[in-house]
Amino acid sequence: MRYLTRGWLLRFLQFSTVLGSLLILSRFSQLKTGRRPGYIRKYQWLEYTDDDELPEKVCNCSAILKGEKEELQKAKLLTITKDFQKNIHIPDEYYIHAAQDCRKFKLTRKYITFPLSKEEEEFPLAYSMVVHHKVHSFERLLRAVYAPQNIYCVHVDRKSPASVFAAIKAITSCFPNVFMVSKAVNVVYAGWTRVQADLNCMADLYNTSTTWKYFINLCGQDFPLKTNLEIVQALRSLKGGNSLESEEMPQEKKKRVTNAYEVVDGKIQRTGKTKDPAPFNLPILSGNAYIVVNRGYVRSVLEDKRIQALIEWAKDTYSPDEFLWATIQRIPGVPGSTWPNRKFDMTDINAIARMVKWQGHEGSEGSLQAVYPECKGHHVRSICVYGAGDLQWLIEQHHLFANKFDADRDPIAIYCLEKYLRHNKPAKQTELY
Repeated sequence: MRYLTRGWLLRFLQFSTVLGSLLILSRFSQLKTGRRPGYIRKYQWLEYTDDDELPEKVCNCSAILKGEKEELQKAKLLTITKDFQKNIHIPDEYYIHAAQDCRKFKLTRKYITFPLSKEEEEFPLAYSMVVHHKVHSFERLLRAVYAPQNIYCVHVDRKSPASVFAAIKAITSCFPNVFMVSKAVNVVYAGWTRVQADLNCMADLYNTSTTWKYFINLCGQDFPLKTNLEIVQALRSLKGGNSLESEEMPQEKKKRVTNAYEVVDGKIQRTGKTKDPAPFNLPILSGNAYIVVNRGYVRSVLEDKRIQALIEWAKDTYSPDEFLWATIQRIPGVPGSTWPNRKFDMTDINAIARMVKWQGHEGSEGSLQAVYPECKGHHVRSICVYGAGDLQWLIEQHHLFANKFDADRDPIAIYCLEKYLRHNKPAKQTELY
C-alpha cells in the first residue's frame, strides 16, 4: 500500500506539472488574444440553486413566468402562511457578519466578479441607489445589477436605523466599485431631499470615474427586467440620447410648482406663498424620479448655470423629482436632450427607464381604455407592488427596470425574476470571453 500511494502521488505530481504548463500557455494565449480560454458557456457556478435555502425554492418559477394559474395560486397561498413569512425575514446582523469575509460573501451570494462580454466591459454604467430600509432587498438588487466594470453610489437615508447603515456599509466595503455617498441627507417624501440624495451621488460618481457612459438611479424597491448586457445594448441604441418621462404638466399638478412648500416635523406642507416663475422662462415639464441619462447630462446638472438656477428655484416645490429631470431634459444644449416642443413629449410608457403601474391606469384584460392590466400584487400610494402574477407581463416590457417590489410581501416575484435573469438570459445572450 505504501508503494502504491507513492506511485499515485508521483503520477499526481506529473499531472500537476503538465497542467501547470498548460495553464501558463493558456495565460500566454489570453494575453495575446484578450479572451478567456474555453469560451465558458455554462453558468452552473453562478446559478441560484436550492442550496440557497430560500423558502421560495419550492415554487416552480418556469410555470409562474408562463402565467400558469395553478402554480400562481400555490405561490399566493404560500406567501400568506406563517412559516413562510417567518422564514423570509433576514436580519441586518446577518449581513454585518457575513460581509466580514468578503471573498466568501461574494462567492456564496454568487456575485458576477468579471465582465461577461467585451461589449459590457467597454460600456460601464453608473448607478445611484437610494435606500432607507430592508437591507435584504437592497442586497438582492445590488447582486442583480452588479458588474465589476460598473460603479455604484449608495445613499442610505440619514434617519435610517443604525443596523441598516452598518449592514449596507459592510456590504459595500466588499466591492472596490461600490461606495457610500460622501454626504447623506434626511430624505422626506415629496420633499427636495429626495432629489438631493441623487444629486450627491451624481457628483460622487462623476468625480470618481471618467469612464462610465450612462447614469441610472435606483431605489430599494426597484428590480431589473433586463441583464447587464441587454441594458448596455439598449443604451447603445440610444446613440447618446437620454430616456425618461418628459411631457406637458397636467393642470392638477401645476399647483406643485406655483405654490411654495416647506418641511415641518418631517412632512412637507404649503407655506401660503406663491412662487415666482421659473428662471430663464424655462417651461416646467412633468416626469418622474427615474431616469436613464448620459454622462454629459450629469455634467450639465452639476455645472450648467441655468440648471443650477433651476435647482435653487425648485427647492421649495412639491415633489421636485417629478419635474426637475423632465425639465432639464428639454433645455437646449443639454447633451441627449430634446426640444421643449410638445411633439417631443415622452411618456413613462415610451421611455425605457422604469415600468411603474399606476392604479388609475389599470384595467381588466381586453379593456381599450386601460394602459396596463390589473395589479396582481397590492397597492401602496396608488402604485402597484408587484406580485408573482405580474411577472409574465413584466418580462415582455421594454423597460430596463420595474418599480415596486416588496421582498417582505411577495419575495417569490423577486426570486423568480432573479432566476429568470441569471439562468435563462446569459446562455442565450453571450459567451464569457
